[in-house]
Amino acid sequence: MPASITLSQASWSAPDGRPLFSNLDLSFGAERTGLVGRNGVGKTTLLKLVAGEIQPHSGTVSVSGSLGVLRPSVQIASDETVADLFGVTGALAILRRAEVGAATADELASADWMLEARIATALTRTGLDASPETPLAALSGGQRTRAGLAALIFTEPDFLLLDEPTNNLDREGREAVIALISGWRAGAIIVSHDRELLENVDAIIELTSLAATRYGGNWSHYRERKALELAAVQHDLTEAEKRMAEVARKAQATVERQAQRDSTGRKMAAKGGIPRIMLGGMKERSETTGGDNARLADRRRAQALEEATAAREKIEILQPLSVTLPPTGLPASKIVLRMNGVTSGYQPGDPVIRDLSFDVTGPERIAVTGRNGSGKTTLLALVTGELKPWAGTVGVMTTFAMLDQAVSLLDPSASIRDSFRRINPLADENTCRAALARFMFRADAALQTVSTLSGGQLLRAGLACVLGSAPPPLLILDEPTNHLDIDSIAAVEAGLRAYDGALIVVSHDETFLRSIGITRRLELAAGELSG
Repeated sequence: MPASITLSQASWSAPDGRPLFSNLDLSFGAERTGLVGRNGVGKTTLLKLVAGEIQPHSGTVSVSGSLGVLRPSVQIASDETVADLFGVTGALAILRRAEVGAATADELASADWMLEARIATALTRTGLDASPETPLAALSGGQRTRAGLAALIFTEPDFLLLDEPTNNLDREGREAVIALISGWRAGAIIVSHDRELLENVDAIIELTSLAATRYGGNWSHYRERKALELAAVQHDLTEAEKRMAEVARKAQATVERQAQRDSTGRKMAAKGGIPRIMLGGMKERSETTGGDNARLADRRRAQALEEATAAREKIEILQPLSVTLPPTGLPASKIVLRMNGVTSGYQPGDPVIRDLSFDVTGPERIAVTGRNGSGKTTLLALVTGELKPWAGTVGVMTTFAMLDQAVSLLDPSASIRDSFRRINPLADENTCRAALARFMFRADAALQTVSTLSGGQLLRAGLACVLGSAPPPLLILDEPTNHLDIDSIAAVEAGLRAYDGALIVVSHDETFLRSIGITRRLELAAGELSG
């Protein structure tokens, strides 16, 4: 029987009673499926339903075949090894005893003589240089993710269930995971915002609060279909607005004709040429006709308004953010940042950055890249003054703003509006509201408390507060797309494309870097520039 996963009329609600799925029907076969949607819409919950970690409140989830679930990184014991992660510690111990002639006859009969070769193959497929004896504590978080993925494919499951598998991976790790998925020929359900990874799937399922919609093909095909949907909705809105205008025009014309007829009747009555009883009938018919016309106009207006509202709501969901920002006035020849022979770190005698020198001139857009642990975050700490150089000099010749993953420049207890006014003390209320509206925080949305925002909303609010009124000539970003959904990433990209100052960004997301127009790269290798 072919491996398959089927959700039939499945419903599930969050602990606070908010429904995530209602009567959801989905099926998965031996293909790679990307699962996309806004944060909080229920993508991870859907994976948990499939994995059997939670049960639907109604409906059924049926799985035919074996599952390999990539677990999030958890606390590990100091003595745990890669072999423990693979679940082969006992089997490897038999091989070790066999090597020294200490294995029993039963152990020799049950020994898996290809075990080490299969482990090595799985580790190689995820690009991880490790052995079964490697302690997990010796691996970085990203390396442990790759080890976990290797342990999954080692078991050769019918389905992989992956939740953001490239998050927190460096470029090498991302490329290894993308290559693995590209060559995977069994089933897979992949929750991801990594558009480069999603180019290697067979289908996309978009999960919204209303439904789950399947699109055959990879990310590019999905975006083409969404663009067509947006064009169709925009056409519907244009037609609905035309009908609203036509209804209003016809209603006005009807009122004017009725008023003209009433005026003519009054003039004739004033001349005394119409009997009183006939005048009463004319007045009654006029009032009845006027009431009928008004009710008909109201019905037509309500219908046209309903159609326009429905189309406009869809456009708000589908329309990407487009931002216009005030200029920074940064001259093309101005030196914004200069590092000269900088060495620094956190522990004396153990430098993270060594003899580093470079300049940033004018509105350059610089990507700082390199393996995990190469010193990217340390470099940003030196630029912002959070960390002091042990040797050499760091000069920042302009004002700047730093947005880390937590957007810590915003006060969690304040509203977005109050945060904007604090960061931009010279801006008046109108300027504040206009700036926040450009980043889709309109009316009451601007009054949301920062602590209640999702990751995407938080970064968008940070950009609005920093760029919305008087953007600084230098903007620094540390892994801005981690944990954001794709719609939020698109909004951040739109804001950064509209920014005309100098940009320094740490990111492993190549699609994001291309989208914001990176003009130069600084590749760090063990705290030194390479390339």
